[in-house]
Amino acid sequence: MSTETAGEMVAFEPVEGYQLTVNGTGMVVEEAWLGESLLYVLRERLGLPGSKNACEQGECGSCSVLLDGAVVCSCCVLAVDAVGSDVRTVEGLTASGEVADIQDALVAAGGVQCGFCTPGFVVAIYDLLRRSPAAGDLEVREALSGNLCRCTGYGRILEAVRQVEERRALGNG
Repeated sequence: MSTETAGEMVAFEPVEGYQLTVNGTGMVVEEAWLGESLLYVLRERLGLPGSKNACEQGECGSCSVLLDGAVVCSCCVLAVDAVGSDVRTVEGLTASGEVADIQDALVAAGGVQCGFCTPGFVVAIYDLLRRSPAAGDLEVREALSGNLCRCTGYGRILEAVRQVEERRALGNG
């Protein structure tokens, strides 16, 4: 945005500071343009690179995060709209930061190649199994339908979900 004052152009942008709760921690965002996406703020301002920037249209799922417990594409959410909400990124899915059983299963099943889509899949699988620990095939496919993978193919990713379900059912997850 800009205005003209006595023949000279003066640029200004709506800039503000605010606080987000990300992975259970209050994080201050200083001097941010109010039009920045949650994805941009997470990656560039808060140093949380897990969510990936791919399509910037909410089509691929690579930037998926949990916003108040619901999976959203962070590229389609303004960061300021997340003020007062709980944001959970792939980095914050486990309390102590260890590799989640979902990530282990994706590696073991061969469901990871380039890894670009993996954080979004991990968030979606985490959410699905939190809501439905023994999800049926159709429910799994539906939960993952917002995530695109160009390298691995979905069979191995679906196998990873089954592995996690089985391990958790046996108390090994």
